[in-house]
Amino acid sequence: MHEQAIANRIIEEAKKCGAVKGIVVEVGDLAHLPADEMRQVLLDRTEWDVTVVEKRALVECVCGYCGEPKIVQKQHDATLFECPVCGSLPLVKEGDQIVLKTVELQED
Repeated sequence: MHEQAIANRIIEEAKKCGAVKGIVVEVGDLAHLPADEMRQVLLDRTEWDVTVVEKRALVECVCGYCGEPKIVQKQHDATLFECPVCGSLPLVKEGDQIVLKTVELQED
């Protein structure tokens, strides 16, 4: 269950900042986990306020296309995508990561 490993890394990183009240996590369209699943795993593992922001993917293709990919199939841990113009596999420029963006700390 790699979602647990990803959640562990986010939780550990957030705790380095102090007593955590809430976090904001950015999940790309092409990330290994869907945004709603990432949010649920974090809520199940913590008592924090968890906000998940979805980030659109940006790709660049050899045909010259630059923009959002065509998502062909999205599964639990994999997303199949292609260039919407030529059908080739484009280079991902952004939107394939899960990133801890903000940590809100408890007040003393």
